[in-house]
Amino acid sequence: MKPARSLVLSLVTALAATLGPAWVALPAFAAEATASFVKTADWGSGWEGRYTITNGGGSTINGWSLVFDLPSGTTLGSYWDATLSAAGQRQTFTNRSWNGTVAPGASVSFGFLASGSGSPTGCQLNGVPCGGGTPPTTPPPTTPPPTTPPPTTPPPTTPPPTTPPPTDPPTGGLPKHLLTGYWHNFDNPAVELRLRDVPTAYDLVAVAFAEATTTPGALTFGIDPGLSAALGGYTDADFTADVRTLHSRGQRVILSVGGEAGRVTVNDAASATVFADTAAALIARYGFDGIDIDLENGLNPTYMAQALRALRAKVGPDLIIAMAPQTIDMQNPAGGYFKLALDIRDILTVVNTQFYNSGAMLGCDQNAAYGQGTVNFLVALACIQLEAGLRPDQVGLGLPAGPGAAGGGIVAPSVVNAALDCLARGTNCGSFRPPRTYPGIRGAMTWSVNWDVSNGNGFASTVAPHLDTLP
Repeated sequence: MKPARSLVLSLVTALAATLGPAWVALPAFAAEATASFVKTADWGSGWEGRYTITNGGGSTINGWSLVFDLPSGTTLGSYWDATLSAAGQRQTFTNRSWNGTVAPGASVSFGFLASGSGSPTGCQLNGVPCGGGTPPTTPPPTTPPPTTPPPTTPPPTTPPPTTPPPTDPPTGGLPKHLLTGYWHNFDNPAVELRLRDVPTAYDLVAVAFAEATTTPGALTFGIDPGLSAALGGYTDADFTADVRTLHSRGQRVILSVGGEAGRVTVNDAASATVFADTAAALIARYGFDGIDIDLENGLNPTYMAQALRALRAKVGPDLIIAMAPQTIDMQNPAGGYFKLALDIRDILTVVNTQFYNSGAMLGCDQNAAYGQGTVNFLVALACIQLEAGLRPDQVGLGLPAGPGAAGGGIVAPSVVNAALDCLARGTNCGSFRPPRTYPGIRGAMTWSVNWDVSNGNGFASTVAPHLDTLP
């Protein structure tokens, strides 16, 4: 049983009076502030960790500092939502300017990546054990401290790394605001295109789709025979040459996994490894710049995060990682797709949510259901992601490219531009206005390049130049 706080303070006062000036009083602390740690992902050779600081007391916390030790052999990489200073294996995280104030009952969190299998130990929050309680004490000395002056040369300190760990993912050679379009590797009523015939207005081209094999997690890709026949002959070698052609124009090409009929499954550590291995092999073979996750039949966020981190470790930091969840998948941050996006946001490039084929949905105000196909719908639902933890440069608006491309939610390209204006500038909004502006909003995506060409290129020719006007 812990003594009452008043009794603790009385004992402190009595000790101070007894010991005199040789004893230094301990600083005041908030016994009700606690910090909890969890590994949000673990892929064997490394892991992602998150600390959550909770103010269970009655007064506001103004600024926090959390210290812990890592065992030898475990090192930190990138981190977010805090600043870091390290001395050997001791790590000190302090608040950013925007999350240092924690009201009673509120919580804030920060995260980081680590290499090695160890876990944090000796956690202290503002000098107090992270689980709450009193600060550690050292018995007063029985003899006076030495009077020998300190050496004139300061003790050696561990030098900081020459390159600080990144807090944002690399751009992958992409512009600040970008237009993404899907290219069909199949034959359907939309016009068939060779990859080299994709208009230059598209900054990022997602090739649809890689397919599953009988091995869980494994990916395979090759030019669809039906598409090849429709084009009068189109081979893997032709496609690979076309990837290089798009690169010469400054465009990037990524391989999309899934689609409506996609059956790729990553539900354990073994399939995560297979996913990373086969994806890396396809990227090397064809020259893809990254991967797009478009699994419309569910995913396991823990093992997909493991797979994507392993893939990035194989390919390198310029790997583009995109996602194209359905609208319903991005309603709740605890849901699989949304959780995946938040868990890998340190390496995630963009989430292009499919804002169509969904019907009416609640926005970030949670007060009304907004009908699809409107500026209100696009802004209010994008706001959920922007307010739940994704950076503006990680959020894109996915829309159909006109008739034939979707069953519902088709909008004029001018509506897409108005939604982008509302999010980036606070102009051209409907009745819903977001709580703030997001000048870094990444851009737009369309399903698909083929349908856009079939409908006269209205989407690309209207949205692409407008993106160049955003702040």
